[in-house]
Amino acid sequence: MGDQKLTPEELAADLKKSQDDIRAKAEDALGRAEKGEKLTAGMKEQIDEALLKMGELTEQVRTLEQKGVRDPGDGAPMSLGQRFVENEGVKSFLDSRPTKGKADMMLKATITSLTTDAAGSAGDAIAPARLPGVQMQPNRRMTIRNLLMPGTTQSNVVQYVQETGFTNSAAPVAEGAKRPQSDVKLELKNANVATIGHFMKASREVLNDAPMLASMIDGRLRYGVDFKEEIQLLSGDGTGQNLSGLVTNATAFSAPGSLVAGNLVDTLRFAALQVYLAEFPSSGFVLNPIDWAAIETLKDTVGNYIIGDPQSGATPTLWRLPVVQTPAITVDKFLTGAFDSQAQVFDREQTRVEVGYENDDFTKGLVTVLADERLALAIYRPEAFVYGDLGRIA
Repeated sequence: MGDQKLTPEELAADLKKSQDDIRAKAEDALGRAEKGEKLTAGMKEQIDEALLKMGELTEQVRTLEQKGVRDPGDGAPMSLGQRFVENEGVKSFLDSRPTKGKADMMLKATITSLTTDAAGSAGDAIAPARLPGVQMQPNRRMTIRNLLMPGTTQSNVVQYVQETGFTNSAAPVAEGAKRPQSDVKLELKNANVATIGHFMKASREVLNDAPMLASMIDGRLRYGVDFKEEIQLLSGDGTGQNLSGLVTNATAFSAPGSLVAGNLVDTLRFAALQVYLAEFPSSGFVLNPIDWAAIETLKDTVGNYIIGDPQSGATPTLWRLPVVQTPAITVDKFLTGAFDSQAQVFDREQTRVEVGYENDDFTKGLVTVLADERLALAIYRPEAFVYGDLGRIA
């Protein structure tokens, strides 16, 4: 039997038959033993022969598996290469030690990557390549907070006194004469502390079993808070629980001294001049990246760049002031002003992430992961900020 060549199908059938024979003989022997009968020498010989035969068949099946031919009874499809090397026509051709000619193998169905239960479907034999980790969405770089003076508070409201009027009556006077009286008008301003926050639900199992996912949730929650903070600091409308942002409080752009801007660069220079005439030196410009790209690619009549230098790695500046780019500001809009002296952000509670139970979380095996912060924005002099159109888009 060891010299006989059987197909994988025939081997599988013989092995199953041998296993059934062994099972039947074992049951017969067990029945006789229960009745007190002893096994005869002939019965022992039959059982030994059956075990020997099953061992030989098992070894042949193992040999085929090592060659890459799977038992057709396990449901795993053979690859195209496996089918080729096991084809009888190919074997016969190779055994003849040919010096020329060819061997053909006919397939009844086209081998495809489909996973359906159809002829030629070999998709289940293809293992996917799973990359580690999670491919995260991009994070926006936050810029507005870094422009402002930092501060902290222990209250839910920040109050400050703002000078809203000054009558300057100073004048030369004669010796012994009464000096003229000047007046100052003051007003109490309130900057309310606002809360920015959100939460996610997660199962306790996934947080315990996937530390990477727990770290991801923590990071996304913090980023979400920072993202909304950027928008609030820049353009919060001051209604409800919103901050009153820089754009909301800024003075509208109006070119001083009847100056007429000929391009984007002129407009920004005149806006900085408007801030300067309000007695506050501007500390920078805030632009949408699209508008800054338009400015950097301005060219003169012979095609030379006016502002930009494709080979320069210098920090973006314009009129000796830094340029901050952020998608948080609308395209074709700009903001300039004394960010470093006339606006201040106060942290009541910096961004923090907490984990706890909410409602029926405990009985469901869930946890609530919450991130929030509390802050206030004080804008001391609205006229120290100028907001307007670049005029690039009609």
